[in-house]
Amino acid sequence: MAQADDTTAEDLVGGGTSRDPAVGLRAVAALRRLVERLEDLQVQNARNLGWSWSEIAAVIGVSKQAVHKKHAGRVSSGPNGRQ
Repeated sequence: MAQADDTTAEDLVGGGTSRDPAVGLRAVAALRRLVERLEDLQVQNARNLGWSWSEIAAVIGVSKQAVHKKHAGRVSSGPNGRQ
């Protein structure tokens, strides 16, 4: 069963703490999708402001290689055209 697009953060937190595993696991999956979208958005924001891959990686707690591999194809270059 798919999550509705109008699900609120409170709904997800409530679902995530449900004693019903079906409800809880759906909430976990929805939260993962939300986190991925937020990360994509903020990496794009950082790159648009000229942040290096190393700077982004340090803030989110992964290696430069990991963040570059995950996001390089998804985001445009920074203001100086650097990837």
